[in-house]
Amino acid sequence: MKVLSKLTLAACLAVSSSTYAANSDPVVLVHGFLGFGPETFAATGFKYWGGFNDIAGHIRATQRPVFVAGVGPVSSNWDRAVELYYQIKGGCADYGARHTADNAAAGHIQKPAGKCWATDPNNNPNKYPIALYPQWDAQHPVHFVSHSQGGQTIRTLIQLLENGGPNGAGSEGSGTLYAGGKVGWVKSATSISSPHNGTTLRDVIVDFVPKVSELAGSIVQVAGLGGSAGSGYKFRLEQYGLAQGPAESIGDFIDRTRASPFWQLSNHDAAQWDLAPDGATQLNTWVKTSPNVYYFSIGSRATEQGHWCCNNTDRVIAPFQSSDYQYARNDMIFFLKNTAGEWVVPSILQRGMGSSRGPDWYVNDGVVNTNSMRWPSSQPSRNFDGTPVKGSWNYIGYYDQYDHFDVIGWDSPSWVVYPIYDNLLSIIGGL
Repeated sequence: MKVLSKLTLAACLAVSSSTYAANSDPVVLVHGFLGFGPETFAATGFKYWGGFNDIAGHIRATQRPVFVAGVGPVSSNWDRAVELYYQIKGGCADYGARHTADNAAAGHIQKPAGKCWATDPNNNPNKYPIALYPQWDAQHPVHFVSHSQGGQTIRTLIQLLENGGPNGAGSEGSGTLYAGGKVGWVKSATSISSPHNGTTLRDVIVDFVPKVSELAGSIVQVAGLGGSAGSGYKFRLEQYGLAQGPAESIGDFIDRTRASPFWQLSNHDAAQWDLAPDGATQLNTWVKTSPNVYYFSIGSRATEQGHWCCNNTDRVIAPFQSSDYQYARNDMIFFLKNTAGEWVVPSILQRGMGSSRGPDWYVNDGVVNTNSMRWPSSQPSRNFDGTPVKGSWNYIGYYDQYDHFDVIGWDSPSWVVYPIYDNLLSIIGGL
């Protein structure tokens, strides 16, 4: 039976009398690595936020506005934050002059075509997608609710909103995002199963298949999935010139983008770097916890301590176990089990998440180490006791026996997943 940790349960009981109606500020849902927007699989009914459930619809039923964002699924947190800003507010994405120059060797473009959102549906001659919430400002703030890498992304956006780039307001050029001073635009920021200090899964996979990123890039290139236009799953990489031009043949496109530096592990302007423990440490040196925002974090766990005979782990994947390490539970979604335990299966002595980096990192949900989900290291933090504190991470606790996708409803019935968001709404609704 899936359960809420004792810490979380106590906190939720403490705020159970809160009302959703104390504020009516919108919720913006921000997906994680390899995620997608609501239009991607609309024909099938499958949603990032809910699977065949509907988390956004469930929140709307409480009379709270909800917007579902779709940003680059493999892009860096900087690039995702830029896209999130313009997707909500409207306008054409500007990735920043200095940021673009710093990543010019990998082919970064500051203001690519194909990344614009219209603020007025009645004045949209270019037929851009409509911005989610053009009135967004300090008088019309939002609550960010994020999953996985989305937690890093919303933190990065809050940093840019309030302070501009890491070299100071205005250091990235004239883009409106980089002016800084946008205090009060975000009322709360919640991360669910987010790798604030990175995930060892990234290093496990890279150690096991060193060319995995470049192999993925070759597939994206041949399949023509690098842009944002059209239906189906897209990688939204116009800022790296990886979208096929309207007058460009597939042959010319493949020739132009062959062996793109974006996919190389040496490129640190990509999700594969930000999600690594070393990359997350670098991100945390300049993305700080704002004193003006309420931060909440929620974790998940789907592994158990090893035992010689009797536990709820998958004995087919891990028949021989050590009590020193963690192993995938039977109910973990199948495609996460092979890397969640002591060893990568199949491999020859290739360590998995359950035995990598150190004991504090072993417990995981199949994708992210549970300890990394609490808060960014060395930043203000506390265990949530029912009273939210602004300018500090309020760790609500973790959901036990929930894997990385249970918390967004992919492999869970509605009665299992919706209470996660009901509990959260009872907290942020009272701010």
